[in-house]
Amino acid sequence: MAQWEPTRAAGLARAAAFAPNMGRAYAARRNYDSGAQPDTVSALSPWVRRRLIAERELLEMARAAHGPDAAKFVSEVLWRGYFKGWLEQRPEIWERTVAGLDAARSAVAQDAALAQRLAAAIEGRTGIDCVDAWIAQLRAEGWLHNHARMWFASIWIFTLRLPWELGADLFLRALVDGDAASNTLSWRWVAGLHTRGKHYLARAENIRRYTDGRFDPQGLDEEAEPLPYDGDAPLTPPAPGNAMPAGRYALVIHADDTGYDALELPPPAQVIGVTAHGLADASAAARSFAEGAVADAAARAGAAFGCPVALVAAWPEPGDLPLVAPWPTVGPLRDSLPDGYPLAQLRNPYDAALWPLATAGFFKVKSRAAGALAPLGIALPEL
Repeated sequence: MAQWEPTRAAGLARAAAFAPNMGRAYAARRNYDSGAQPDTVSALSPWVRRRLIAERELLEMARAAHGPDAAKFVSEVLWRGYFKGWLEQRPEIWERTVAGLDAARSAVAQDAALAQRLAAAIEGRTGIDCVDAWIAQLRAEGWLHNHARMWFASIWIFTLRLPWELGADLFLRALVDGDAASNTLSWRWVAGLHTRGKHYLARAENIRRYTDGRFDPQGLDEEAEPLPYDGDAPLTPPAPGNAMPAGRYALVIHADDTGYDALELPPPAQVIGVTAHGLADASAAARSFAEGAVADAAARAGAAFGCPVALVAAWPEPGDLPLVAPWPTVGPLRDSLPDGYPLAQLRNPYDAALWPLATAGFFKVKSRAAGALAPLGIALPEL
């Protein structure tokens, strides 16, 4: 869709157009899902997910336009950093998710009734008006309003009684902003697995209200208990980025983070864009956006550094030049790195400042973000 043009220029244009709404208007209307074309939220997540535009740019834009009234928008931007940092420090949760997905697929293969419920859900035949409409929108656009994602996940888990891992996998492969950390941990939060005993139940009245009456779902389980807690995961502080190799090197740009310009690198001898993103059967919209983002960033880097550019479909074979890349985060693309692959992985300064705060709940990040980001020249309103 033209709506999801995978270029930095398109992302900046959308951000500039939404900037007047990053203050009180966003705080008042962000929970409303008024239809297919987003107007109450920025829908900037695809560009931020691939780092075609940076979180710091949005934070600075919101604060400059609205001052303290930008607090809610700023908090929502910080949530992405919280989820990324939380999963980076608990990679076991991602490993459990992958194992749980395999187990859920096996259960579907062995349980005809479960398979039928799953097929009805993913084909939009549940009879629940909002769920069937959201599936159609997801297939057509590769995007859903965040509130709709929460409602959908809750109904999937507690009303349709489907394995949460299958729903999370559906989202990760279909969404143009699909991100392992934000997606996995949001589904776990809805299920009651991210915060012990705290789950999210979709309620018909809430859906009617915040969709301006577009939907009137029937038969929702509004009394369900959270899923059984699956235990804490060990906390491992984020590994430091690698040292920058001396001399000539090749800059590798990948779909997890195309934001090479945040690393303040010396000019490389070559730019290599890796168009793979770890999900071979992702939707056409998700795949197109990720590949386009890499191509756009690689072209910009080649022009900025005055060096040749190559686009490849997988991690390049090691050669004479050391390979340097922005940090690939926990998730499918990182899983695709061959064992022992010689890639110097550099941490974005924003991530290096924010991730260590993500040791517990979001409040710690929210309350300490201003101090952590201030040395980078990022000023936040009072949150």
